[in-house]
Amino acid sequence: MLALGCTPPDAPRALELVLPDAAWDLLAPDSVRSMTLLAGVEYRYLWAPGGPWAVHLVQARIAGRCDLGFSVLRPAERVAGGGGRETVSGMVRASGERVIAAVNADFFTEQGTAVGVEVVDGTVLSIANRPTFAWRPGTVPWMGVAGVQDGALMLGWPVADGGDGETEAVGGFPDLIDDTHRVGDLEVTARPAFAAARHPRSAIGYDGDTGTLWLVVVDGRRPPHSVGMTLPELASLFEALGADEALNLDGGGSTSLVVGEAPVNRPSDATGERPVVNALALVHDARGCQP
Repeated sequence: MLALGCTPPDAPRALELVLPDAAWDLLAPDSVRSMTLLAGVEYRYLWAPGGPWAVHLVQARIAGRCDLGFSVLRPAERVAGGGGRETVSGMVRASGERVIAAVNADFFTEQGTAVGVEVVDGTVLSIANRPTFAWRPGTVPWMGVAGVQDGALMLGWPVADGGDGETEAVGGFPDLIDDTHRVGDLEVTARPAFAAARHPRSAIGYDGDTGTLWLVVVDGRRPPHSVGMTLPELASLFEALGADEALNLDGGGSTSLVVGEAPVNRPSDATGERPVVNALALVHDARGCQP
């Protein structure tokens, strides 16, 4: 999916891609590694003994960038119209796109279908009244609960049943932060084993003040390396990063962050990366800057 009709900005200065002080204070990492993936896009690994937490962050300054966008990746079996699963790294290798980083996305059924909303290249593949991440060229990312009105899927904009050729959207659960505020008790009361226990986590957030998108993965179920986070702990991390909006994605054994074509985190399953039904990819393609 390409952004259209704008001019590439100057490369963001390296000093603009700093980790907020509040995040340093929250995590108090013992070791840090970082790698520039592209001008304005940085990957960081932080190991925090207080958790212990192994935290993986992709920070992307996307505001005003016509050479950055998002794609929803799916296994070949699902592209062909069936159900099926594939690892995030496998979907990235098969995509043919210039993927900078990709994270596992929605929860899924045993039959290999997404639980929430799924929109690929503007085509609506799945509708659900669930929290959703959506993007299209020329807009900031949108996170909220999807709905249907007058035959259109309502995200931050309407997507007609026939599609719009641009929107990319995936589901998650639950919303963590909405308009700078935590959303309820983050399912702690209703689903304590899911929300109040520490698990591997995958999530996405956006800071509207700086135009920064965050992909966050926290390894878990691997003491003493990393035990994972509760949803309140994950929300605290996004608050420390300065996110106005944040959405939890599928976690547990599904948690996977791929940079380039290889996972950079340690999946909790003994067999390694778990096959999943879709992934959200941050992609680079300067063709989107052509008028």
